[in-house]
Amino acid sequence: MAAEVENEISVPINSDQDVVVARHKGRGLATELGFSASDSTLLATAISELARNIVSYAGRGEIVLRASHNSDRPGVTVVARDTGPGIASIEQALRDGYSTSGSLGLGLPGARRLVDEFEIVSKVGQGTTVTVRKWKG
Repeated sequence: MAAEVENEISVPINSDQDVVVARHKGRGLATELGFSASDSTLLATAISELARNIVSYAGRGEIVLRASHNSDRPGVTVVARDTGPGIASIEQALRDGYSTSGSLGLGLPGARRLVDEFEIVSKVGQGTTVTVRKWKG
């Protein structure tokens, strides 16, 4: 299950059930930091999209959640990482409707719209790391 270390929560992602756990932990952290219900839901949805991508494309990975602060403004940093096949074209993967799995292709572009900061690093054959931040509104 999820491991909590010094304000960091690591959730191994291997199945759809783990997606639910990561989403729940992210919502809980946002609530603890005083996020509104709607911002907590936006963050939880972004976590869900990122975790679902891990299950769909890499099979397994992890979601790491931690509290962040930016000039007295709390936020949540989410790192989604895997050692899967990687993404050949990040530019294409970030376009609405692009999918290599036959899905709607809304995962990465949707997650990017739900958060305040979005960064992706991917190497074909080595995996993908997506780091996002949501600041308290």
